[in-house]
Amino acid sequence: MFIPFFLELKAEKIPVTLREFLSLIEGMEKGIAAFDVEAFYFLARTALIKDERYIDRFDRVFRHCFGLQAVSPSQNVAEVAIPEEWLKKLAEKYLTEEEKKLVEALGGFDRLMETLRQQLAEQTARHQGGSKWIGTARTSPFGAYGYNPEGIRIGQEGSRHRRAVKVWDRREFKDYDDTVELGTRNIKVALKRLRRWVRQGAADELDLSGTIRSTAEHGYLDVVTRPERRNAVKLLMFFDVGGSMDDHIRIVEELFSAARAEFRHMDYFYFHNCIYEGLWKDNRRRRADITRTTEVLRTYGSDYRAIFVGDAAMSPYEISHPGGSVEHWNDEAGALWLERLTAHFPRSIWLNPVPESHWRHTHSIGRIRALFHGRMFPLTLAGLQAATKELSR
Repeated sequence: MFIPFFLELKAEKIPVTLREFLSLIEGMEKGIAAFDVEAFYFLARTALIKDERYIDRFDRVFRHCFGLQAVSPSQNVAEVAIPEEWLKKLAEKYLTEEEKKLVEALGGFDRLMETLRQQLAEQTARHQGGSKWIGTARTSPFGAYGYNPEGIRIGQEGSRHRRAVKVWDRREFKDYDDTVELGTRNIKVALKRLRRWVRQGAADELDLSGTIRSTAEHGYLDVVTRPERRNAVKLLMFFDVGGSMDDHIRIVEELFSAARAEFRHMDYFYFHNCIYEGLWKDNRRRRADITRTTEVLRTYGSDYRAIFVGDAAMSPYEISHPGGSVEHWNDEAGALWLERLTAHFPRSIWLNPVPESHWRHTHSIGRIRALFHGRMFPLTLAGLQAATKELSR
């Protein structure tokens, strides 16, 4: 049963060897991970993966071949510890008139949070279906695998309708793979127009035309050198990761890989949905290794070009309200942080993988586009060309 697993790892271009595979088999024969999927996962990863860059691809293959253990459905949802700050009140809800006609809400964010607190106190068991209790399916605003236009998602694997205003689940996001090669050629070509070449450093490059001219003038071979031409553009990228961005992983990885290859001075950070007070560079440590957004503003000068990549699809609260973040309590609205960033990086744009024809159907996309003063471009070759032209000004 392990041979297909080994072959799939090879198919994903993970550098696993036969010797490493035999080490895994030896560990299984010694009973290191007998009848324990989690122990087997760590044994296999230790035996087969020698470079952390391949852990994400390994995880995908492992999930496909063996599956993952899920949380028991009988777990009592009322035992979940609720952060007190999430129950703080917010200002009046921010929805368009069109959304107000389409949705049937509880009466605003304040009422939503208060009702959740009351029901957590009353409910003592798991509930399936219905429109009130915290459970699965149907129309209750609290729970999993149902539909409500302004719900709080609890105990569901992944997003379905993408309408939740809060998510009380510990979600793990994956880093984008910067080694992706397929499909990056055209993206590299589109990004080349952003590069600005200058000659800098020691004179260690042969100046052929200068050597010919000097040799002709002096009558003997006179080798002339000059500083090497180097890319002087500084690029800072911010990537939305997780949630609805899972639909766009491939194209974003292609962009990430192309940017890493084309720009000498390039750095990046991750965020989820909207930028707040903290960013991170490793999604596996995003709760422990946080970089303050204020530190980013102090570290990177205004000469950096800033590219924000995300579908901008989120609850309007996440942009306009303190506490509106889907995962934590943010003291300041996301819009305020985006205004600070765009003011500090005047040459900044937003790339959106969602087709441009769909933008008008999502209110939050319009809000983000307005915060960037219209500098939102589709993540297509034509969009990249327009974006690099804007950043080159």
